[in-house]
Amino acid sequence: MDFKEAPYVRPDFASIKKQLATYTTALQGADDPDTALAAATSANQLINDYSSQAMLAQIRHSIDTNDHFYDEEDTYWNDNAPLYENEERKYKAAVVASPYQEVLGQIYPEPDIMGMKNDLKMANEAIIPLQQKDNALISEYSKLIASAQIDFAGKVLTLAQLGPYMQDPDRHTRKAATEAYWGFYTAHEADFDRIYDDMVKVRTEIAHTLGYKDYSELSYVYMNRFGYDEKMVAQYRQTVLEKVVPLTQKQYAKQAKRLGLNKLAYYDLPVAFKSGNAKPQGTPDQLVDTAQHMYNELSPETGELFALMVQNHLFDLLAKKGKQGGGYCEYIPSLKNPFIFANFNGTSGDVDVLTHEFGHAFQTYSARWIKDGLSTFPTFEAAEIFSMSMEFITYPWMHGFFGDAVEKYQYNHLESALEFLPYGILVDHFQHEVYTHPEMTPAERKATWRKLEQQYNPERDYSENEALARGIYFFRQGHIFESPFYYLDYTIAQVLAYQFWKRFNVDHDPEAWHDYTTMAHAGGSQTLMELIKTGHLASPFEPGALDDTLTAISQALDSVDDQALDK
Repeated sequence: MDFKEAPYVRPDFASIKKQLATYTTALQGADDPDTALAAATSANQLINDYSSQAMLAQIRHSIDTNDHFYDEEDTYWNDNAPLYENEERKYKAAVVASPYQEVLGQIYPEPDIMGMKNDLKMANEAIIPLQQKDNALISEYSKLIASAQIDFAGKVLTLAQLGPYMQDPDRHTRKAATEAYWGFYTAHEADFDRIYDDMVKVRTEIAHTLGYKDYSELSYVYMNRFGYDEKMVAQYRQTVLEKVVPLTQKQYAKQAKRLGLNKLAYYDLPVAFKSGNAKPQGTPDQLVDTAQHMYNELSPETGELFALMVQNHLFDLLAKKGKQGGGYCEYIPSLKNPFIFANFNGTSGDVDVLTHEFGHAFQTYSARWIKDGLSTFPTFEAAEIFSMSMEFITYPWMHGFFGDAVEKYQYNHLESALEFLPYGILVDHFQHEVYTHPEMTPAERKATWRKLEQQYNPERDYSENEALARGIYFFRQGHIFESPFYYLDYTIAQVLAYQFWKRFNVDHDPEAWHDYTTMAHAGGSQTLMELIKTGHLASPFEPGALDDTLTAISQALDSVDDQALDK
């Protein structure tokens, strides 16, 4: 179905509650496998249907936060999603307790059942008002970001539309653009401080109400971190600090040399080359056509899916007034199709979106055989393997997007992926400190961010910007506000994606695509650790797991005359 024609009807909660209760009772009273399966099938279809309506409302609201109808629907779901979740937990308790687990496995794979057990640990109606408040705060943050209208270069721009100016080869231009960008955050510093302070308090109260010492501990439950724990993550963070940060500082020194600078200022960091970063060639429509050609050549399956998504308007790519920031991919169970949201702004990030988010899209579409539509995605960190790996898998086709600047793009992309790791770990470490010390004031939180930033990203020199030196940078990281503790998942996935980078681009492993697609097909039917085995990858938590890939990345970057690329 064409996304533009997909009907949205606000569900009737009272009716949904009654129907779900009926199926729950039937499952609890089932005295044979067929009866249990019939009840679960009906309940699963009901949940898929109303979850799809919630997704349609969320997507359309994110495309235009000024749309009055979907703004009201966003408020409805903020208030009512916790109520739906509360009713679902009653059904999930019946699923978990059913003696017919084997037949229910036709709908719910084992990781699904594990996730249900985790979700049941949050079965407490006392947290519903807190969840509603948290949802409202998330919407307030998103609307604040979307409201940005910045006067620059004779235009009125959104934050995303400032991106090309912040990467301008002319240092004065990029400095002015970067100052304008951070000027928005500085002007609204009190708003961001208040929103986040309220979030921390609400989320801490949720954790305490559920019997957890803090929200950080609770995060390992609601994020479904199966097969690893907080101690392993702390060691992983230390490994990145010790092994990756020295490599990134080497790269930043090379970047400064390319730019003809003794030292990088904060507004220099987005610019990899004095001659300017590689930019995609062509209009947005031409980029989509190039991507279609690329995916046709990659495999019949990727080509068919991309064409299907274009035909059915399952993309919204252009940055525009009132649109939320960032990019994402959703899988809509009722449509059995993914949807990709982005903010094209004329930078290489436009191509990254077409590969990253399509990696998600391909994975969920491959796993649409799973009857629980919410389990086509695996757990968060596993889901990001497919998006980040797709960025590397498509390297051989980048010439179509960048022409003669393709080597410049690939060098900068690989370099940026390496530089992302410490930043991703910084985001996770910061949240751990925030939620284990919820009594911190907004000023103390910003000071904590800056202290950790100096450990993981010592290249950041804010001597020319007092607000950034004070620690406001994290305001721009939507995940901290909207999806707490998600950022760790990107780093885990990045380490695994590096392995696919090496297999595809260095080793030219003929089995790499087979392993990738086999993992994609498995989707949420396997845990992270199971998917790692399926894909013949090494766990990021194994001692020395980073060593081989870091060596290969360093060798790849060192083998390139980066000065020669700057032309």
